[in-house]
Amino acid sequence: MRFLRTTTLAAVGSVAMLVATHIGAFAALDPYAGSGYDFSYVQCGVSAPSAQFGIAGVNGGYPFTYYNGCLSAEYSAAPAGHASLYVNTGYDPSYTAIDGRHMEEDCAGASSQVNATPAQQAAWAVGCSEAERDVGYATSQGAVGPAAWWLDVETSNSWSTSDLSLNRYTIEGLVTRLRASTSAPIGIYSTSYQWGVITGGYQPAVDATWIATGQRTLKRARSYCTAASFTGAPVWLVQYVASYDHDWAC
Repeated sequence: MRFLRTTTLAAVGSVAMLVATHIGAFAALDPYAGSGYDFSYVQCGVSAPSAQFGIAGVNGGYPFTYYNGCLSAEYSAAPAGHASLYVNTGYDPSYTAIDGRHMEEDCAGASSQVNATPAQQAAWAVGCSEAERDVGYATSQGAVGPAAWWLDVETSNSWSTSDLSLNRYTIEGLVTRLRASTSAPIGIYSTSYQWGVITGGYQPAVDATWIATGQRTLKRARSYCTAASFTGAPVWLVQYVASYDHDWAC
């Protein structure tokens, strides 16, 4: 994972019902305790550290055409029953192409039911397609039944700077499609600053927040557990960097 390296949007048909039920009926159970780590394609071939949980990156730094070739090994190396997944996210007009690499036809069709402008509908379909391809790749690598799914939202990936609503609809499409695929909690990884730049402070229908603190020690990172959540969802994890990405359960 690269560190520095509002309104609820409309969803679709039965999936919207699923989201409403998930949000309204109960708060998601936090599956984390103690210390963990997150690995990605950058750590390919590196032995996993001893920890209580591990989070593996599905992508190779970007959504769609880049994937982590070591996902299977990294996911299986995490403590049994305590492995999670994170996915890189982004929006770019080129992602709207139905070309076998980007937007999926079913997501494009479903987006017509989203109460939004054509451009926002297309952005929703981009997010939906990112999630669909991520789930498909993870499944193909045996990375199934994760404790949680996390959306990595960082300024180092492509996002609209002229219309932040397109970024928000992309994230909503991701969340909606993941809700249809899994009962696991869904959260956002970012910083308060980057989240504001990308979304304008949007509060999506997610279960948790994972804060990239940029700190080098656990002592300093733990103070972020009581920081205001930029997504509005509870802070479950804080990340600090010391030779690799460490994570602490709040």
